[in-house]
Amino acid sequence: MFLVFLLLFLNPLPYAFALNQEGLYLLQVRQSLSDPTNALSSWNRRDDTPCNWQGISCHSPTSRVQSVDLSDFQLVGPFPLFLCRLPYLRSISLANNSINSSLPLDISTCQNLTTLDLSQNLLVGSLPLSLPNIPTLENLILYGNNFSGEIPATFGQFQRLRCLNLAGNLLDATIPAILGNISTLKELDLAYNPFSPSHIPSELGNLTNLEQLFLAGCNLVGQIPSSFGRLVSLRNLDFSLNQLSGSIPSSISQLKSIEQIELYNNSLSGELPLNMGNLTTLKRFDAAMNELTGTIPTGLCGLQLESLNLYNNRLEGTLPESITVSKKLQELKLFNNKLSGPLPSQLGVNSPLQSLDVSYNQFSGEIPENLCAKGQLGDIILIFNSFSGEIPESLGKCQSLGRVRFKHNRFSGRVPDGFWGLPRVFLLELAENSFSGEISKSISSAHNLSILSISNNRFSGSLPDEIGSLETLVEMSASGNEFTGHIPLSLVKLKQLVRLDLSENEIDGRIPEGIKECMSLNELNLANNRLSGSIPGDIGSLPVLNYLDLSSNSFSGKVPIELQNLKLNVFNLSNNQLSGELPPFYAKENYKNSFLGNPGLCGDLEGLCPKISRSKNQTNMWILRSIFVLAGLVFVVGVVWFFMKYRSFKKNKKRATVTKWRSFHKIGFSEYEIADCLKEENVIGSGGSGKVYKVVLSNGDAVAVKKLSGVKKEDSLSAADMERDEFETEVEMLGKIRHKNIVRLWCCCITGDDKLLVYEYMPNGSLGDLLHSSKGGLLDWPTRYKIALDAAEGLSYLHHDCVPPIVHRDVKSNNILLDHEFGARVADFGVAKIVKGVGKGAESMSVIAGSCGYIAPEYAYTLRVNEKSDIYSFGVVILELVTGKPPTDPEFGEKDMVKWVCATYNQKGVDQVIDPRLDSTYKEEICRVLDIGILCTDALPINRLSMRKVVKLLQEAGGENKLKANQDGNLSPYYCYYEEASDQASLV
Repeated sequence: MFLVFLLLFLNPLPYAFALNQEGLYLLQVRQSLSDPTNALSSWNRRDDTPCNWQGISCHSPTSRVQSVDLSDFQLVGPFPLFLCRLPYLRSISLANNSINSSLPLDISTCQNLTTLDLSQNLLVGSLPLSLPNIPTLENLILYGNNFSGEIPATFGQFQRLRCLNLAGNLLDATIPAILGNISTLKELDLAYNPFSPSHIPSELGNLTNLEQLFLAGCNLVGQIPSSFGRLVSLRNLDFSLNQLSGSIPSSISQLKSIEQIELYNNSLSGELPLNMGNLTTLKRFDAAMNELTGTIPTGLCGLQLESLNLYNNRLEGTLPESITVSKKLQELKLFNNKLSGPLPSQLGVNSPLQSLDVSYNQFSGEIPENLCAKGQLGDIILIFNSFSGEIPESLGKCQSLGRVRFKHNRFSGRVPDGFWGLPRVFLLELAENSFSGEISKSISSAHNLSILSISNNRFSGSLPDEIGSLETLVEMSASGNEFTGHIPLSLVKLKQLVRLDLSENEIDGRIPEGIKECMSLNELNLANNRLSGSIPGDIGSLPVLNYLDLSSNSFSGKVPIELQNLKLNVFNLSNNQLSGELPPFYAKENYKNSFLGNPGLCGDLEGLCPKISRSKNQTNMWILRSIFVLAGLVFVVGVVWFFMKYRSFKKNKKRATVTKWRSFHKIGFSEYEIADCLKEENVIGSGGSGKVYKVVLSNGDAVAVKKLSGVKKEDSLSAADMERDEFETEVEMLGKIRHKNIVRLWCCCITGDDKLLVYEYMPNGSLGDLLHSSKGGLLDWPTRYKIALDAAEGLSYLHHDCVPPIVHRDVKSNNILLDHEFGARVADFGVAKIVKGVGKGAESMSVIAGSCGYIAPEYAYTLRVNEKSDIYSFGVVILELVTGKPPTDPEFGEKDMVKWVCATYNQKGVDQVIDPRLDSTYKEEICRVLDIGILCTDALPINRLSMRKVVKLLQEAGGENKLKANQDGNLSPYYCYYEEASDQASLV
């Protein structure tokens, strides 16, 4: 008997600790779902209750399951209805998985639920009519799915609902007025659904408990209902990206709790309500890109205001002094209006002002002394106004300044010494004013300066040698001043210099020896100075020179024969003291105007040189020389004729069909040299539109040639149109763009049915090919960081500095090319799109452009595109750089890169996300960049950063003075999912 008892004690029967019924139900849930990452491995029959299982929370006294949170588990399958058999279940969260199919009609059997969160899944079909039959439901969160059809009328019957979030679906009916019956509602988010054009239901004004109302991008028309004045608890109101018209109702002043109002990108008109001063809690007001008139109400600029965006309207009058009262004002953007008068003298005294843009107005007066009093001013843009006076000395101490644009005003006096050497300034634009004095030697401290534009002022003195220390300088425009002295020898050290314009000054001396070291120089304009000596033959060695103007100087000697190596769109050596014979290439009538006003020049151009009498011996010598030349020509012509006849059956068609040739930079090769090298052994890449060849030219240089193959006669017209559009789009885009991080298009041509685009050759290929090959380990973190920053600056230029802005539409790692120093260039603009403007409403496309894994969710299902689509794609590129993984990978299961990163980050920590090949000493910096990528890939476009903000955050992430996003030094993985749009919108 004792032995039997002992055996029972040591070997308890399996049923001694049997799993309870709730656990059995949950095992049925596990069985109905695919679990590729084995996230539910802790769910097993060995436990008596499921309370210790991953994602399960129980009520401690009773051990009853109250909450099931399986968010970010990468689960796949239909909604597990067995969850509704848990009698005490209060909360279900399956967010950010791949729950598919449609929601079952009997989901209402989950009778005790208070929260149902199925956001960011793959659910389709209609919204279940029965959801309001769950009497306890308080939070219904279904954003980021593919629900279609209408919002059921039964949704007006919810009894306790506090949050209804249906954003980012495919709902295409209208917003039902019946939603105004849900009196308990505190958050209503229907943004980014392709609703039919409709008015905002006035009945929504009955929701007096409402705190959040998001209706952005809902195809709304008509006026904002005056009934919204009853929403006294409302904190966030977003009607942006619609087609609303009429005036802003005065009843908006009754929103006593409002903190944020977003009305940008509509067609609102009329004046801003004068009683908006009653909105004492208002932090952000954005009504940009409308048709508003009148003045800015004095009361609008309240104590709590952090951001005021009213650009692209028709506002008049002055900027109220009350704007200086706010102690939180960070952003003030009023450009493209008709505002006048001076800026308030105390602007910046009380508030941490970061961005000021009042360009294209009629402002006058001086720059306020204390704009940078809090030391955070990054952008100050005052172009095309009537400002006057001097630059305050205090701005010369503003170390945070990055972008300074004062062009086309009436400024005068000396520029403070410190202003020349601000360490973070990358754009310094002082052109078209009346500034005087010299460029300070302190400019050597401007280590980040890329563009120095000071043309058409009264600057004088010599150009300081310290300019040669600005390694990042891309453009220097200093024409129309009173500069004297020599061109600094140090200028030849500027390897990235693309444009140098010193025309219309009083500079003397010679062109510095070693000018050939400026390998990136595309434009050299030294016209109308006092330069002398000979023209250096080195200029002919500049590989990309496209514009050369040395006219109206005192250059002497011969025209260097090396200049005929150049193919120039602008070439002017007129009005100098040049002599001798012209290089044969330029001894043509079409170059005559390039050499006028040089009495000593000889050549065969009629009227260029004075006639010279010849002696008899000279005449005989000339006749004899002519005979030899003629005989030689006959021989050469005969050989060429024979050769051409021999090869005509192979080459005649190709050469005869080079019908169009256009260059955008200096090119030292012909169209036939390119066409003859398009052989299969030279292919370095291929895609849907054609192949890419590496062509090594006769001079040893290499170029990349993209060949867009023509469509056959039997192909459809739409295919031909698409191919032509891609060619013309790329030519139109890249032919005008000049930026160090955008790939250069040398030229283009058409040969028969083929269209050729000739680019600079990138020896390290594409980022995608290198990163995801066996050589990926060669890309250490500093190199990856540099690539991310370079590409971000290129995209920022497209979005913010091109007029009109450009959306790339196919940002991916394979379209980021790397030069010999791993500098990044954004490439492939075949599907790029010129848009109305950054922040404007998304434009509809006929087809999806982009690549799998990079396409923004809203673009994929709405075909509407704006710059936010590029930002999402670039965020995926950042995640590639951090993880070392491609955007689609078998490890992700049915998820994409974004969902995998967020799930792994939240569940396993950042170490499981970061590429193990990276040095752990850079972990803090990598985490910062990772968080930027997560912000860029937010499911809702409004929450994504602008490219300008991305550049700024990347610079801070890699710099010595890094901003901390939270107390731990990293952004929280909270940003992997959407909780409250207002918190993230402030980051855009």
